[in-house]
Amino acid sequence: MKNMIMLIALFYLLSINIQGQTDSVSKAANEIKVSPYEISQAFEIESLVPMFITGGYHFGIGYRYNQFRLRLSVINGGTYNAEPAGLKNSSSDFKRYYKTSPGIFLGYNVWKGLEIYTYLESHTFSIEQKATGIKKDIHSADFGGGISYQYFIGDYFYVQPGAHIYLRKEKEANFGSTVYRIPTTDLSLVLRLGFRLWSI
Repeated sequence: MKNMIMLIALFYLLSINIQGQTDSVSKAANEIKVSPYEISQAFEIESLVPMFITGGYHFGIGYRYNQFRLRLSVINGGTYNAEPAGLKNSSSDFKRYYKTSPGIFLGYNVWKGLEIYTYLESHTFSIEQKATGIKKDIHSADFGGGISYQYFIGDYFYVQPGAHIYLRKEKEANFGSTVYRIPTTDLSLVLRLGFRLWSI
């Protein structure tokens, strides 16, 4: 009888010890923070904030799966003049504005927050002749590539500076005695601010 009581007491003590160790392991596992760069899936929203300064807007929503990232966006540049970004501009007598235009981006995360991507954007540009104020639209399917770095401030907010190259077919708009030809290549620096909505 005495041995039976001792055996029951021993099992009881062992069970308490094992339970304590299990709770400690579970607590330690819960306290381990996963880096925002090491997630497997995430939903994010972001914006090219400078577009709001010029009276326009930009919104993007992205889904990340491991190293791959798919992003949809819409942009309106307001009074932002995109003409200086063009290589071999046809004339300094014109301004070029982004009207509301959608785009799709496909990226690959090379290392931590370093991302390379390609994209296709259905741009509508409003071309303004400075001397007369006359405006005409040019529609263009722009494609190209970019590189940027997604720098997290905490677990959710991020800043993402980058550089883009836009390529397009030759197009023109007739302003009577003057013909405007849109540059076939743009080089642009971008700055996006974003928020991670969900991740695992």
